[in-house]
Amino acid sequence: MLNQIVIFKLNDEEFCVDIMDVLEIIRMQSITKVPDVPSFVEGIINLRGIVIPIIDLKKRLNMKLTEYDDDTRIIIIKINEKSVGFIVDSVTEVLHVEPESIKEAPDIIAGIGKEYIESVVSYDERLIINLNLEKILTEKEKKEIEEM
Repeated sequence: MLNQIVIFKLNDEEFCVDIMDVLEIIRMQSITKVPDVPSFVEGIINLRGIVIPIIDLKKRLNMKLTEYDDDTRIIIIKINEKSVGFIVDSVTEVLHVEPESIKEAPDIIAGIGKEYIESVVSYDERLIINLNLEKILTEKEKKEIEEM
């Protein structure tokens, strides 16, 4: 059975998430700042009447920050029954990959701890880091975000 993945970029590096985890992908929009939240939480947006916390994925992963532009996207996933948006530089494609092209992740990749990495996808001589966005947040952070 083929798996579908959504490929996105952070600082010219390719990452992916399982398409089944993605609720939707939207363009960058105005974010309302919220006081007393972790620094990687940019704020909240109102999407069709639903308040969604927005996380800057590069900040969370301690990556070099860049300005948002026309390619910037927000990938919305569900964590503990709450929709959460993750800011990425761009969403580039959706791929169908064979299960055998999905490999176990090494202990550390690009300075990102293994706890955030689900696997590595090998596709046409590309290695794409498959992030587990649910594990990006600690239990305490998940609770804080649920209360937003």
